[in-house]
Amino acid sequence: MRLFRPALLPLALTLVSTSPPPRAALGQQDEPAAKVDPFVGVDGGGVAGGNTVPGAGVPFGFVSFSPDTTNGDTNGYDSHSPIQGFSYTHVSGTGGSAKYGNFRVTPISGALRIHHLHFDRRDEAASPGYYRVGLANRDGGVTQVELTASRLAGFQRLTFPVGADGHVVLDASSVIAMRGAGQRTRNARVQLIDNRHMAGEVTVEGGWNPVPYTLYFYAEFDRPASAFGAWKARQGAMETFHGPGTWEGGNQTKAPADRQGLMIEYDTRMEFANRLGTYFTFDTSTARQVRMKLGVSFLGIEKARANLAAELPDWDFDAAVTRARAAWDAALAKINVTGGTDEQQRIFYTALYRAHTMPHDLSGENVWWRSSEPHYEDFYTLWDTFRTVHPLLTLIQPQRQREMIRSLIDTYTHTGWMPDARIAGGNGMTQGGSNGDVLIADAVVKGIGGFDAALAYQAIRKNGEVESDQPLLQGRVLRDYLARGYVSLEQPRSASRTLEYAYDDFAIGAVASQLGKAADAARYRARSANWKNLWDGRLGCIRPRYADGSWIENYSCTDEYPDRSTPWWEAPFYEGNALQYSTYIPHDIAGLIEKTGGNTGFTAWLDRLFEGHYSQGNEPDLLAPFLYIHAGRPDRTADILRDLMAKHYKLSRTGLPGNDDAGAMSSWYVWNAMGLYPNAGQPYYYIGTPLFTRSRIALENGKSFTVEAPSASSANRYVTAARLNGKPIDRAWISHAELAAGGVLTLEMGATPGAWATRFTAPPDGYRR
Repeated sequence: MRLFRPALLPLALTLVSTSPPPRAALGQQDEPAAKVDPFVGVDGGGVAGGNTVPGAGVPFGFVSFSPDTTNGDTNGYDSHSPIQGFSYTHVSGTGGSAKYGNFRVTPISGALRIHHLHFDRRDEAASPGYYRVGLANRDGGVTQVELTASRLAGFQRLTFPVGADGHVVLDASSVIAMRGAGQRTRNARVQLIDNRHMAGEVTVEGGWNPVPYTLYFYAEFDRPASAFGAWKARQGAMETFHGPGTWEGGNQTKAPADRQGLMIEYDTRMEFANRLGTYFTFDTSTARQVRMKLGVSFLGIEKARANLAAELPDWDFDAAVTRARAAWDAALAKINVTGGTDEQQRIFYTALYRAHTMPHDLSGENVWWRSSEPHYEDFYTLWDTFRTVHPLLTLIQPQRQREMIRSLIDTYTHTGWMPDARIAGGNGMTQGGSNGDVLIADAVVKGIGGFDAALAYQAIRKNGEVESDQPLLQGRVLRDYLARGYVSLEQPRSASRTLEYAYDDFAIGAVASQLGKAADAARYRARSANWKNLWDGRLGCIRPRYADGSWIENYSCTDEYPDRSTPWWEAPFYEGNALQYSTYIPHDIAGLIEKTGGNTGFTAWLDRLFEGHYSQGNEPDLLAPFLYIHAGRPDRTADILRDLMAKHYKLSRTGLPGNDDAGAMSSWYVWNAMGLYPNAGQPYYYIGTPLFTRSRIALENGKSFTVEAPSASSANRYVTAARLNGKPIDRAWISHAELAAGGVLTLEMGATPGAWATRFTAPPDGYRR
């Protein structure tokens, strides 16, 4: 998901570590986690930035313990502005408005203060499950901060400078502020239990998906504080309360009474300045180090305390780092690559790391309804992740994928709809179609099992038949679509919705076919041709239409939407132009080839897209490079893929093509570096152009699938011959059944194209024959 606003210009930094992190954070160089750089993609801001999170977490863990800076984006972070502190919850790679940033902790040295906690950094470093930085005080002292995390808890080790007391300040009302827009704290509460323990909660509204949520915490220190208490703050003022007790405050949803007569903008600043928190002061004259652990829960303080005890049972910080590191090594070891350059391998494993960040596993934390099913939140969003992330998880984390699907089905059971986006207990904005349909189809046609397929079909069939009660948040607008075969300009995002609905219908039909519902399958397959109702043969692209059937006026296939002539959500295309979206016919490339003049005309039509109109950072474009394969031109696919990988993916803090979108852009690289790519919702994978000479994918039940390309190099980008388990194949795809059975795909690579796969053979589409 993107937000259209000017990007911040990144400042290149050289950050050199002068003191070693824990042994576990370094690992062995042959371990996959040692090849991950958590700083890749953290910078850029807005549309241009990867907006990834550099801090500590575990695969799919809810706690993402990471620094917040004064000019961070939705990730709370940027490389060039001061650090404010370290909050326990973040989303990674997202656009739009921010979410989370809860329970920010800031260590300070010297006099206790709350305002303007801005610190320059020293010796910043990170690896999977570990983050470290030095916070430079204005007096020259440096406080070293080390972070690690588990699924629902965070652990920090603080080393204060000599010569002054050390304070640990917790802001119970903190959020990722985004210049004061979006999230607001309704109320916060802190409970000071004794000189080592505290607890509390916060209720937040606004931000991406404005539904309020309440999050609780329980925290403890490894040694007693010399003083402790609570504080309340507003603009330029602070009051403290010493000793044990309970305090409430931090209401940022309305202005204080003495500000009611001022300007709205000024009122907004005053509201946001209302904060509540705690402080613990430590004598550092004999012991400079302080350790703090904090657990979170959506269910209550006692559950947060139980989570902390279960996940971080002792005070061995290095052991906690080792556990987090081991979880990452286990996840990243699912794919082993050899060959390519060292930079390509590091980009690859960093991308694979990012594919394990969201959605967040909140099983056992479902406060929204009573259920024993797995529970995941922060699907941000399926519009982004169904294309690349979830098909990858189907191969390398199949049990996780089953659990996510069960969670989505359970959400349908208890809320009435399967969401396209969900975060913190509420459905989020639906960008286009009902993309859960494709997610379910992908799982059903690939036969991964482990969930109630009949109930899943009930959920996605509702998407295709019942008018949504809240179309911005769930389901579809169907009145025009069912009556006319397209969504008319009376509705926002009419053209892109029509295209997405057509493929969603194809997906529903594929599931119906697999379940033996032949009549439903035939009906939905027929509806999947609705994309043709917006095809303008004269212009050669999709063109929006009014309800009376007339075309939109003064129109070009390359008009970019949204423009400044309408509100963002009312444009006929969601983030893109017609030429880009016209490639999004994943189920009927043959029909698209026919519309554009056969293989030769289609190739020229695609060439036009790649001559300045393709956007790697925009999800509807991502399948386009592989469409050449359908016209017998796998060489053009190879050319474009190699150029895209080299141009848009770097081992740098601006090394992504835009928002990582919860791992969508990163997992695109994972697929293509191996030489494979899914057409999500259908049971096959394209063969592209591998960067590595060998990529081994660990599958379920002890099986593996290996892509071997011994001659792959920067020059040898073209597949000239292929063998599957020793048998020649003359097609630029393999079926899911072939991959899931395990085996070896051997690709001969050359510097010039050959005759391989120049005559297209159609792959399976998921419908029973």
